[in-house]
Amino acid sequence: MADSAAPRPTVLVTGAGGRTGQLVFNKLKERSDQFAARGLVRTEESKQKIGGADDVYVADIREADHLAPAVQGVDALVILTSASPKMKPGFDPTKGGRPEFYYEDGAYPEQVDWIGQKNQIDAAKAAGVKHIVLVGSMGGTNPNHPLNSLGNGNILVWKRKSEQYLADSGVPYTIIRPGGLQDKDGGVRELIVGKDDELLQTDTKAIPRADVAEVCVQALQYEEVKFKAFDLASKPEGVGTPTKDFKALFSQVTARF
Repeated sequence: MADSAAPRPTVLVTGAGGRTGQLVFNKLKERSDQFAARGLVRTEESKQKIGGADDVYVADIREADHLAPAVQGVDALVILTSASPKMKPGFDPTKGGRPEFYYEDGAYPEQVDWIGQKNQIDAAKAAGVKHIVLVGSMGGTNPNHPLNSLGNGNILVWKRKSEQYLADSGVPYTIIRPGGLQDKDGGVRELIVGKDDELLQTDTKAIPRADVAEVCVQALQYEEVKFKAFDLASKPEGVGTPTKDFKALFSQVTARF
């Protein structure tokens, strides 16, 4: 670990109003002896929701020039912004069939997951940020993944494109691709890392958001995980041993993309 006299790194979490982003932001704030946390959200409403003070910036990630103030003086960036599909109204589960999804105008994956993330990477690089942790998604190796058909958004295609852009940026990076996100307790499962979507062929392909958030925070602390990318899932609760040694977990990661 860093010398205790070293200044705390300033870490900006974008998408801090989202479910996983809020968990990361709160974890960093709880560890204020280790980190100076900043959040970035899309609306004033989100800022209020997460108890935002001067440490929370409101900006539109689709507008490159909006990001400079938030990344100024930042040591590490954790990107948790994501487009999110909405269900079309009028779906009746009793009638069978599947709900239809759409993205709000201007909030398609191309604009949020590609342009918005590219803008964040560019702004961070220009500001001298020394580490970028990007949370993507498993499934990106398969262009025909069902998630891509939601709202015709091709969400995993655009996420993959921004992951590649980050890997090519020259900034030290960690790309985390979780499986299905669950709103369950963190810290009680054995975590599993993989690559190339191999975990999707197994029964262990889901993970609590709280565990993803913890992995984001831990990734800020280990050199081993820079210039690396990995898939992330968990064993069911009660199976295996809950992960506590993150250095050991990260040492299993070998892939750069």
